[in-house]
Order: sequence, then structure tokens, then C-alpha cells
Amino acid sequence: MYDRILLPTDGSEGVDRAVDHAIDAADRYDATLHVLFVVDSDIVNAYPGDEYVHEAEGAEATLEDLGEEAVESVAERAAEAGVETVTAVIHGTPHEEILRYVNEQDIDLTVIGSKNRPGDYRRMLGSVTERVSRMSTAPVSIVKTTVSE
Repeated sequence: MYDRILLPTDGSEGVDRAVDHAIDAADRYDATLHVLFVVDSDIVNAYPGDEYVHEAEGAEATLEDLGEEAVESVAERAAEAGVETVTAVIHGTPHEEILRYVNEQDIDLTVIGSKNRPGDYRRMLGSVTERVSRMSTAPVSIVKTTVSE
């Protein structure tokens, strides 16, 4: 049923539940697990820089390092379960890049985490998970985690 499963990750608290679900689904269906981290271009572009900080130590490099650590951590867990993985760290607007990846890689299922947060927080900030679930052409499984503020 599923040959290619996508797990977008931001490496944050609560993503472990989504990782577990994605690895389990990939194992059950003998699917390849694609693990994706998007370096948010809005954050990188908002960073004003500092004349005393070398660009390799700036926001972009920090986010790239975080992304590499996040996808490699998932790949290691998947390998322990005998699941084949493909990892990618790309730049752009997270929901747009996730949707582009779904289409370009012909993803059959996206497993994505969602943090339950207070209502005011949710109304103030858009949710990548909500946008992906609304706009994806492929099925999306949302794994919820409660995060205290």
C-alpha cells in the first residue's frame, strides 16, 4: 500500500512519537522512510548577522547542523528497526518544501507531528502540519503531542 513514507522533522520536543509511528509504518509496509528537514528561509533571512560573527557561525549554519543531526538521529533509529531511509536537508518555506518533496518523490504517506498548544498560540502562528494536511495530494497521518508552555 505504501512504498515511500515521508517524515518531516524539525528536531523539536515531541517529534519522537511521530518518529515511532513513521518507523512502524515503514516497517509494516516494507517501505522506504524519507526523513526531511527544512531550513526555514524566513528565519535565515531575518537574521541580521553580526560583524563579529563569521557567516559559518550564523543562523543558516546552525539550522543546517540541527537538520543534519535530526535526520541522522531518525535514520539511526530506523536502521535499528531494519528500515531503509533516505535523508534530506533542504532550504525554503517548510510547508511548501514538504509539499514539493511529496510530489517530486511520489510519497505515498506523510507522517507528521503536531504539538497541542494553547488556543491563543495556535491562532497567532500558522501550523506547518495544518497546511501540509490541507494541501497534500497524498494521505497525511498527524501524530499529536501535548507540549506545555
